[in-house]
Amino acid sequence: MKQIFLFLAILGTTSYMAFSQEAPKSPRITAEGKDVKVSYGQPSKRNREIFGKLVPYGEVWRLGANEATEITFAKNATFGGKPVKAGTYTLFAIPGKSEWTFILNSTLKQWGAFKYNEIKGNDVLKVTAPATTVGSPVEKLTITLPANKLVVEWDKTKVEVPVKS
Repeated sequence: MKQIFLFLAILGTTSYMAFSQEAPKSPRITAEGKDVKVSYGQPSKRNREIFGKLVPYGEVWRLGANEATEITFAKNATFGGKPVKAGTYTLFAIPGKSEWTFILNSTLKQWGAFKYNEIKGNDVLKVTAPATTVGSPVEKLTITLPANKLVVEWDKTKVEVPVKS
């Protein structure tokens, strides 16, 4: 009889835990292009002011939510016109009102950009790209890899960086 109660208790606990878990608010998304892949946490706008407030101008940002964004080049390429060797890098950004700086760093598995000052000596390259305004707000941070570029869109901001492999 004890075994039946133990079995039912385990079954009930397991069922409760399995059905009570929610999808994360910022799921991990992977964008793929020709020989380039970007993995990032995708936050939502949710009626918040994003750039200049939630994401301050002039400060290093993880370019997403939770674990820092990572970009993988399957073969040697150029990013923003600068050469980069095949491999995986952490991709940080420094948003500005009219221009963003993108940083590739060789230290992986960063949580946010909280320790960036400790690892900035591992920066592989920095490039700048103009930021433009889009007509209607983009609810979820979206990174895409159409032919020969990386495109970041969120809220009313869009930034494109040339990428060639």
